[in-house]
Amino acid sequence: MTSQLPIEALGLVLKAIAFAAQQHRDQRRKDADAPPYVNHPIAVANLLCNEAGITDVDVICSALLHDTIEDTDTTEEELETLFGPSIAQIVHQVSDDTRLPRLERKRLQVMHASQLCPQARLVKLADKICNLRDIALSPPVGWPLERRREYFEWAAKVVDQIRGTHPELESIFDAAYSAIPE
Repeated sequence: MTSQLPIEALGLVLKAIAFAAQQHRDQRRKDADAPPYVNHPIAVANLLCNEAGITDVDVICSALLHDTIEDTDTTEEELETLFGPSIAQIVHQVSDDTRLPRLERKRLQVMHASQLCPQARLVKLADKICNLRDIALSPPVGWPLERRREYFEWAAKVVDQIRGTHPELESIFDAAYSAIPE
């Protein structure tokens, strides 16, 4: 059975994929295989759509773009011009201020998670799920067991602040968390 998305929605998703690929073109993931970084935002969008049944185009596009402000020279204003204010705001809400030290960014994620809009919460949940899965299956090079466990525990603290957002995604998170490194 075939179904068709409105051309505007499909076009926006493809535009977001292309933009994310361009912005992350020189970045690699930190595991031993060092796959292209863009695989991560694609995995986040794929999880939202194909595992959690999320079809909100702004959420899917935001998932694809969720690391562009944080990890590239992309600005919120640029995203707003290219993708509209809703997507730009969602991406802004899930972006860390990279000028701050890592531990402070992590603390702020826990503190601010409950203040995220519903769409940003979905992206945050899917991002944490994908990160846990990646760390469990192919951890970043040089991450000892303790750091991997700390990441899992910290991710759970973030997700605990937004429970009640999407029971299915939270169940998927719990399953991913069960693979905590030992």
